[in-house]
Amino acid sequence: MRIYDLILKKRNGGILTAEEISAFIDGYVKGSIPDYQAAALCMAIFFRGMTDGETAALTDCMARSGDMIDLSRFGDLTVDKHSTGGVGDKTTLIVAPIVASLGGKVAKMSGRGLGHTGGTVDKLEAIPGMRVTMEREEFLRQVEEIGIAVIGQSGNLTPADKKLYALRDVTATVDSIPLITSSVMSKKIAAGSKSIVLDVKAGSGAFMKTPDDARILARNMVAIGKKCGRRMSALITDMNNPLGTAVGNTLEVVEAVRVLRGASKGDLYDVCVALAAEMTMLFAGVTHAEAESLVVSAIESGKAFQKMQEWVAAQGGDSAWLSSAGYGDGAALALPVLSPAHGYLSAMDTEAIGSAAVILGAGRSKKEDAIDYSAGILVHKKTGDAVEKGQVLATLYTNDAAAAEPAMKRYLNALIFSPEPPAESSLIFDIIR
Repeated sequence: MRIYDLILKKRNGGILTAEEISAFIDGYVKGSIPDYQAAALCMAIFFRGMTDGETAALTDCMARSGDMIDLSRFGDLTVDKHSTGGVGDKTTLIVAPIVASLGGKVAKMSGRGLGHTGGTVDKLEAIPGMRVTMEREEFLRQVEEIGIAVIGQSGNLTPADKKLYALRDVTATVDSIPLITSSVMSKKIAAGSKSIVLDVKAGSGAFMKTPDDARILARNMVAIGKKCGRRMSALITDMNNPLGTAVGNTLEVVEAVRVLRGASKGDLYDVCVALAAEMTMLFAGVTHAEAESLVVSAIESGKAFQKMQEWVAAQGGDSAWLSSAGYGDGAALALPVLSPAHGYLSAMDTEAIGSAAVILGAGRSKKEDAIDYSAGILVHKKTGDAVEKGQVLATLYTNDAAAAEPAMKRYLNALIFSPEPPAESSLIFDIIR
């Protein structure tokens, strides 16, 4: 079959067969279909959309375009979590050891940060000695022995997605629901877990700016995962504020430890309990109330933090450092951000706050950029809080004196003040099962 005919069919609103989609993915990965034709088909999909059947076929073909991780030795105990990305999102560092301490098997491949969102692998590398690469058998053996291993994406996993995403990124076809769905879910399916919980962010610091848009994406991903034989659940969570108080790699590890040791409550704790309860409910077959009780008990008893220590030690990290590290360790400069007004903090541009952390050295603007693990932001006041002029709103940490002024300006420009408190907002907008 000719790729021209597939482009024409989709341009005219037709439904591609599984065989046609398979031929496209196979040809594009092998190089027999050029970028310009693949781009034309992506644009046709962008405007015409795809049915659930087409999206499921595309997801399956992309998942099978490279290596597939076989987790069958763990039966139905394998469970994964995926976040669509946000600022201060260190949930994997918290929910993975909680779930592993309850008997789940968390075999996870995570990414690095680029732009205003942080990456789990970068946060892990902030822990002294922590390894984020290992051979497949070592990876699986660690999951078998302690219930958890988290490494960087490696090997030949979903090469179709790597090629297609790079193409979409430069052809204005990234924000297509079926293409986003197939990109995310193909990686999750290739990674092999039986149960998958999605954390779909909505708000100023997220890709999906409104809860309604996030619901559409979440429903699509849940439906496609089910069609591919996975147990699925999705939470729509707020990203109109940084999650928790820490933004930046070492800062976020310290905050994750505080949550696991029961020393920190608030929005981060609440989201992590909700995510871990969904994961536990799926792999353990218990009710949501039972799962939530187990999760809270794992934190309060110390089991979850003990599991984190085991996990870090197994991957070469300094587990004792987890208990001794503090906010601001390693940063030469700690700069207070002072409130310019009395009243209430009524809104935060969370993406701009993430960008301020990047300016300080906590993230990358380009893939080859180096990260300062100690750099970042500790947020003291968030949307809805009363503030006084001159009060400290946040502390900026960096080793780059030249970054201080532009980061301070970016942070302050991300804030909106008002004389009256803003309307309260939900932390978890919806749960889709």
